[in-house]
Amino acid sequence: MNEVSMQATRRLAGFKTLLMAMLMLIAGAVQAERQLLDQVIAIVNDGVILQSELDARVGTITARLRGQGTGLPPRQVLEERVLEQLITESIQLQMAEDMGMRISDNELNETISRIARSNNLTLAEFEQQLEAEGVTYREAREQIRREMLVSRVQQRRVDSRVRVSPREVTNYLEQTGTEAETTTEYLLGHILISVNNFSDQAEVEAARQKAERLQEEIADGRDFQSAAVAESDGSNALEGGVMGWRSRSELPSLVTDIVPELPVGQPSEVLKSGNGFHIVQVLDRRGGETRNVVQQARVRHILIRPSDVVSDAKAENRINELYQRLQQGSDFAELAREFSDDPGSASEGGSLGWVSPGQMVPAFEEAMMNAGVGETTRPFRSRFGWHILEVQDRRRQDISEQVRESEAQQALYRRKYETELQNWLQEIRDEAYVEIKNS
Repeated sequence: MNEVSMQATRRLAGFKTLLMAMLMLIAGAVQAERQLLDQVIAIVNDGVILQSELDARVGTITARLRGQGTGLPPRQVLEERVLEQLITESIQLQMAEDMGMRISDNELNETISRIARSNNLTLAEFEQQLEAEGVTYREAREQIRREMLVSRVQQRRVDSRVRVSPREVTNYLEQTGTEAETTTEYLLGHILISVNNFSDQAEVEAARQKAERLQEEIADGRDFQSAAVAESDGSNALEGGVMGWRSRSELPSLVTDIVPELPVGQPSEVLKSGNGFHIVQVLDRRGGETRNVVQQARVRHILIRPSDVVSDAKAENRINELYQRLQQGSDFAELAREFSDDPGSASEGGSLGWVSPGQMVPAFEEAMMNAGVGETTRPFRSRFGWHILEVQDRRRQDISEQVRESEAQQALYRRKYETELQNWLQEIRDEAYVEIKNS
């Protein structure tokens, strides 16, 4: 090799070395950027929360609130609130994993279809609406799956803490009188300023002053939902404090006598309970007709309930096996007596008697309403577990008294459940290991 060739070779080698160094620098910069964009911002028990998760959730909530015309708090306040929501959610999702819970794709698809129908949308229109809000259909599916898991964990852990006695139902009906017979409903907004320790007078007084300030600002024209997003400690704060449509019998006991007399758009006075200070507002009101005649269905069912011993997957497999046996001619009542995990109906061959609208959980009622007389449904999931049901007959019946009792039972259960749910959420948050990383 001559001198010229050797020099050219050396220059080429030097160029390759320089190129390799530049590529390494670029790769390092890209990796650093990726780490910066997706860094761990919180450790929650055995899991982590990433910056990308926080940004995505903040984006979704921001889009929804803007679409509703609800004012937004400062970015830092919103991020703190959303991070706390993600922490509580992570704790519950880890509990779901430990319990072997899962949501099948079929069940998720059915839930999404039900959500679309409830909003009078086709699936294609529902997907378009999500995209308009900056959420992909895949992201929405996974968030709905997470919410379903969280709901099931809550039901499993909290339901056992709630009991409603016949005496409580009787007392409730005596107190509410004929009001419970009407269908007047209230779209209720709620703000909570929580107090962790009522023995700490300084904390109590600070919370009281904050609640009174908010009440005055709302009365002077501040938007209720914007105030809830920015300052409420309630579990529905990031939904603008909206609790949804409630009949009088479904109102929290703290406001049962206040809401019916409260004009739409006017905040209540500051109310005190065992977990802090509250402000409610009737955002809208509808209905008011008396209910007398309803369409009833005579129903029997088989329930397979997941437990700490029986995972959700095993429960689903078991209910599918029972469904196949029914299709092959097995007797419904005999299978219910032998296998159903609903002790109240199992001894009666699965019979639930005559069932009225609103008496069952939504998933059960939807299956019941869609089934023909004599038809056995395919297995479906409710918050209690996996069901098969059969509609044996239908009738129209004047059942005002039974409806009142059923509504009273549900109203009392819901009040107690909501209180116990808040207590339980605080307990699991206090017991969890949480380390928030400083950015």
